[in-house]
Amino acid sequence: MTIVNSFLNWYIKKRMHQIELFMKYPEEVQEEWFGWLINDAVGTQWGKKYDYRSIETVEHFKERIPVQTYDSLKPYIEKMLAGEQNVLWPSEIKWFAKSSGTTNDRSKFIPVSEESLEDCHFRGGKDMLAIYCNNRPDAKMFTGKSLVLGGSHQINQLSPDSYYGDLSAVIIKNLPFWAEMMRTPGISIALMDNYEEKIEKMAHATIGENVTNIAGVPTWTIVLAKRILEITGKKDLMEVWPNLELYVHGAVNFEPYREQFKKLIDNPQMYYLETYNASEGFFGIQDQSDSNDLLLMLDYGVYYEFIPPEELDKEFPNTVSLSDVELDKNYAMVISTNAGLWRYMIGDTIKFTTKNPYRVKITGRTKHFINAFGEEVIIDNAEKALKKACDDTNAQIRDYTACPIYFKDNEPGAHEWIIEFEKAPKEFERFIDILDNTLREVNSDYDAKRFKDMALKRPTVHQAPNGIFYNWLKAKGKLGGQHKVPRLANDRKYVQELLEMMR
Repeated sequence: MTIVNSFLNWYIKKRMHQIELFMKYPEEVQEEWFGWLINDAVGTQWGKKYDYRSIETVEHFKERIPVQTYDSLKPYIEKMLAGEQNVLWPSEIKWFAKSSGTTNDRSKFIPVSEESLEDCHFRGGKDMLAIYCNNRPDAKMFTGKSLVLGGSHQINQLSPDSYYGDLSAVIIKNLPFWAEMMRTPGISIALMDNYEEKIEKMAHATIGENVTNIAGVPTWTIVLAKRILEITGKKDLMEVWPNLELYVHGAVNFEPYREQFKKLIDNPQMYYLETYNASEGFFGIQDQSDSNDLLLMLDYGVYYEFIPPEELDKEFPNTVSLSDVELDKNYAMVISTNAGLWRYMIGDTIKFTTKNPYRVKITGRTKHFINAFGEEVIIDNAEKALKKACDDTNAQIRDYTACPIYFKDNEPGAHEWIIEFEKAPKEFERFIDILDNTLREVNSDYDAKRFKDMALKRPTVHQAPNGIFYNWLKAKGKLGGQHKVPRLANDRKYVQELLEMMR
């Protein structure tokens, strides 16, 4: 296995030259992909509708095609779900990534073409390993197996040739045989629907394997890790898997979970690598071990545009191209892809931290914020405030959500938080004060509304019982790696449901 590990390390790092090329020539690479995408889609129903044959510049493209949402593309996607081809993309579409993103009842079915699988999702996975092996030349991850905590899949009954499932399940189902040989557990367990039964079977199936790396959403990885430690009686995962060296994570901010992972994996050399991977595409990889910024991957069959915050509420928002972005400014991301998502606003907000090369941080969601009083609190603000409160009170958070408390009579409004702690703060009131004060420091609009409690008073924070968010997701049939607790909401729906469960 040592020889195999050395060969695979050498082979996979060959990709670094191409990564360095798009880092050096980002605008040129994006222009090339734009041209290829337009040319490939000329003969599709969408391409004919918008006369792609006559589009010669990005400016033509922006003028002609409005920014899209899932709702506006849904009639085309429904045709594809029914088996119709050459609608948004010329190659055959038979896989769809089912995505809810949050606990919303409505599901989205994102088309996954062969090109997006190979040139985006699979390339992203390979590049993740290339970057890791490049940063850690002594990596031995290929001497063992990868534990992948993925989703589930099922046949789409609308067409005998169409399938859908969580993105992770679509990827697992389409892995080449050599990659499948290096993964655990077996596919029958990996694609189980029942997540409680799945965690139990995964724990028993993987205990005896030589696991060198883990990939999964932090919340569900913690659940699996704790169950494995319960079964084995070990104090941490290094006693179960001595060769464990890499954890790949994404989907949620890792900072609230970092201390828990240090306890679960007692290894100061453990490498944590973040990715920005969504149902719509693979967008970013943490390429520096000493920074959490994500390198924007520019040669994956995705053309990027960015909507400034002042344009978001407009019916026809103006976008900026990669070359015109500003540092430390929030943007909503818009993509055109090799699966037929055209000028599609995916709902994420990012900010650029460097432009040479282009690196980003995920700051939140376009719909996940609190702005009931003009305070414009985004997830990035909330995460910074929670981290400061946890650090100063020696607390650890498992999950949380927050919403507004609206004006009542002569009472000012407030924010209401429900927080489930892994380790509760001993000084709970001090925790609330630090949370509040840090929000005031990082968000001037929030600070202005908090002035003398005129518009917003001190937050109301509930300490939730253990398992409340797990039970809430279970009650909605939303257990699984693709389902996440909505962190912030501009209405009271989620908080009210949780408060009812806590009574």
